[in-house]
Amino acid sequence: MGELVKLVAKALVDNPDEVVVNEVEGAQSLLIELKVSPDDMGKVIGKQGRIAKAIRTLVKAAATKENKKVIVEIVQ
Repeated sequence: MGELVKLVAKALVDNPDEVVVNEVEGAQSLLIELKVSPDDMGKVIGKQGRIAKAIRTLVKAAATKENKKVIVEIVQ
């Protein structure tokens, strides 16, 4: 799941080298933390959070195969 988030984020930002994805796995859930350059934060979030919501929807669709709950957080 982390690779999917990383791939999408790198395609959106101007500084793809600064994209960092951390995965924290629990028993039934997976937390994915996405960290990008402060200049690219708006590109990952989008207007009114539309791009962030689309990324979360994409990851949740991929996670249904594994019966896990996935949480995507965008951190600074």
